[in-house]
Amino acid sequence: SPPGVCRVRGGMAEPPWPPTPFFLVFQTPLLDTESTLDYGHSLTQASSEKIWRAGKLLFIHLTSTRPGLIRDHKHHLRHHRQCCSGKELVDWLLSAGLAVQTRSQAIGVCQVLVDGGVLTHVKQEWHFQDKDTQFYRFAELELNPEPGTGLRDAEELLEALGFLAQLGPDALLTMALRKPPAQRTEDELELIFEELLHIKAVAHLSNSVKRELASVLMFESHQRAGTVLFSQGDKGTSWYIVWKGSVNVVTHGKGLVATLHEGDDFGQLALVNDAPRAATIILREDNCHFLRVDKQDFNHILKDVEANTMRLKEHGKVVLVLQKNLQGGSSQPATARSTRYLVMAGTPEKILEHLLEFMRLDATLYDPVDTLLGDFLLTYTVFMPTSQLCRALLHQYPSALLEGSEQEKATYSLHKRRKILRLVSQWVLLYGRLLQGDRSTTALLQNLADLASQDPRLGGLVQEQAQDRRRPRALENGDGSVSPQPKARSSVNWLASQEEAILNSSCALRAQDKVPYEIYRPDHSCLITVLPVNASVRDILRSLAPRLGRDGEHVLVKVNSAGDKVGLQLDAVGVFTALGLNERLFAVSMEELGSLTPHPEQLGPHTGSSETLDLISSKDLASHLTDYDWNLFKSIHQVEMIHYIIGPQKFHDVTTANLERVMRRFNELQYWVATELCLCPEVGRRAQLLRKFIKLAAHLKEQKNLNSFFAVMFGVSNTAVSRLAKTWERLPHKIRKLHSALERMLDPSWNHRVYRLAVAKLSPPIIPFVPLLLKGGKPNLIPESPPPPHMTFIHEGNRTLAENLINFEKMHMMAKTVRVLQRCRGDAHAPLSPLRNRSPHRPEDPKGVRISTCSEQSLSVRSPVSTWAYLQHLKAIDSQKELLRLSHDLES
Repeated sequence: SPPGVCRVRGGMAEPPWPPTPFFLVFQTPLLDTESTLDYGHSLTQASSEKIWRAGKLLFIHLTSTRPGLIRDHKHHLRHHRQCCSGKELVDWLLSAGLAVQTRSQAIGVCQVLVDGGVLTHVKQEWHFQDKDTQFYRFAELELNPEPGTGLRDAEELLEALGFLAQLGPDALLTMALRKPPAQRTEDELELIFEELLHIKAVAHLSNSVKRELASVLMFESHQRAGTVLFSQGDKGTSWYIVWKGSVNVVTHGKGLVATLHEGDDFGQLALVNDAPRAATIILREDNCHFLRVDKQDFNHILKDVEANTMRLKEHGKVVLVLQKNLQGGSSQPATARSTRYLVMAGTPEKILEHLLEFMRLDATLYDPVDTLLGDFLLTYTVFMPTSQLCRALLHQYPSALLEGSEQEKATYSLHKRRKILRLVSQWVLLYGRLLQGDRSTTALLQNLADLASQDPRLGGLVQEQAQDRRRPRALENGDGSVSPQPKARSSVNWLASQEEAILNSSCALRAQDKVPYEIYRPDHSCLITVLPVNASVRDILRSLAPRLGRDGEHVLVKVNSAGDKVGLQLDAVGVFTALGLNERLFAVSMEELGSLTPHPEQLGPHTGSSETLDLISSKDLASHLTDYDWNLFKSIHQVEMIHYIIGPQKFHDVTTANLERVMRRFNELQYWVATELCLCPEVGRRAQLLRKFIKLAAHLKEQKNLNSFFAVMFGVSNTAVSRLAKTWERLPHKIRKLHSALERMLDPSWNHRVYRLAVAKLSPPIIPFVPLLLKGGKPNLIPESPPPPHMTFIHEGNRTLAENLINFEKMHMMAKTVRVLQRCRGDAHAPLSPLRNRSPHRPEDPKGVRISTCSEQSLSVRSPVSTWAYLQHLKAIDSQKELLRLSHDLES
């Protein structure tokens, strides 16, 4: 399995022992129809049985603690025997001490019981209602406990309730979609809207259109594979989105032409063109769910979008597209909401002009309502070079009204210049040292400082903002660290002295920082050269030329542990920091290329370090890991996420080294867990080690280090580990239950809803699951905002240019996801780990770019410093083939 492929468990079924892993892939094609049907059937059946078991446990507890709750009721002259009202049931769940914290959570549990047939409405209605006048019965005949049976322990009940609570949000969402659109509440519409944020088929639509869709979408489900949804030639009446399951697309003469999975859509073409269906759609598996938009609603939304869109033209060409914000911020008055327009597209200069026209003088990067300034500054590098931005700002600075009195012109000009100074202040605050060394930026800052110094009305503003920048801040420059108090300087030079307000993170890397490069030769000797982080391959070879000799032209090759070789282009930059786990760079001649083999260190260790791990408790291990990970996480600049996704081919003067270190650490940790278990020869000791890793994952989750939590869980779910049946059998029952509970967080279904809802309850600081945020899944990281889609989803699902205009709705979505880093860091001073302030002399190389996996100091004592050193230099085998071989040797 290649680095970065994460193994998780899906579905709601109770896990067998040992657990069976599958890959964390978000649109995985299924192998064949038969296997799909079997899996879908068993999964649905197992989920239903588990819901029934959980309902039975809840019923036993209810009848033993509140026997009078279920009784006869009379309402509107009708008698209802042996039931309780919806409100009574919700009240009991909240007061029973069962860890149900909110009324919404209790309603979700009840809805799951109704969906599962455990709870039935006296009139057979399917929508659970939290009311005194709605009555429900438990399926008593089946739920009545047999004589002598009862709860094994309180933990069993809590586990059952946790399972129901996990399913609750999906049950509420499905029920909201089943209701007629006119009957949906505001909360339900918001729930549907947030779900649409994570569906690929509507990724290209604006948020206002998604909100309109939320009010008209219908739920449609079909139970059996082979069902024909519609046939080729039928009249087009609806547009469909696959919400769960998959379908086959079949046409006359060609047969099967495509398979569509969750997030894909079909049927839109017939509505747009008012034409017959161009293909037949057949269910590929059982229990498929669809979101449907009928033709009348589809056409109505298209008309609404056009009616609320404004296009500004210059010289006959559209230069700016605005759309009325139909929703608006909740804190805004109705009048403001009805007139505010959002930027949808435009030329770079026109978007900047619009921003300066409407921004406030106290605008900030992280305004939760008016996000235009933050959206622009976080993403401008995608659509305009910094030199172009500098020219545009200088061009705007002397602007004045073309008409009006001299007083009006002067007032307008002053406000415009103040806004430009405010924008530049926020820009420098965000990028800090990343702007240092850029000639166009330096020239702009000096020009603005000179121009401002000539206007006494701006001098006070400059001085005020300079003082504001000098205050210690969390999260300036995007890395979460705090700068020391700078020395005072003249107010007219505050913009030019941006280095003073820059945050100095001890481990954050810039493109121009020099680091040691380790370059290997075919004989496995190592050459060290010190170069900038973003040095090109040409620069690397040039610096090594005197030591490489004159035996032919040399090339730089990346080699992994399997011996696969990739030749690197001379213009490629940042290749050293981009190395994956156990990858190395080799400088070789063309003649030497064929015989090149991996360095022995790349193959990983031959013996495990379980004796060392015995000296460290799982809690201390988690604390040190969290401390180390926090240092890496806080060094990431927010814009690195954008540069990473867009790709190095567009950005030559920036680095994503800090983000790449976090990604590489994730892979290192998950393979380290699997390696240690596969190198532990004795089954009893191996079971103890597995127990330690499961407890480690629990402590990491408790410390809100979700990146390492997922890495450790993926490590114990690796195929080479999950197949060790004798090892898993030796785990105590309590540890097995703990593992099952932790596994729920890994469930990828319903857009990783379990993860999103769990993290929404956490307060910062948090270390999020970074690979999921970047490449797959759509975690909701902070409760104050709707969950943002991941970066790859946004980038690949939306064009950057549309009709020669910048698609600024895409920039808005990207900026919203990038802001997750800032929100997760929260108070940068708050420790995530109890050991954060206890090791002032840790042996960490602040400029160490690659976390070595090739050396380790044995720990003879359980000291914080030795533990810290051990965790900085983890050894791991990243070859899945080798891990499986070791696993089979342990338990054939």
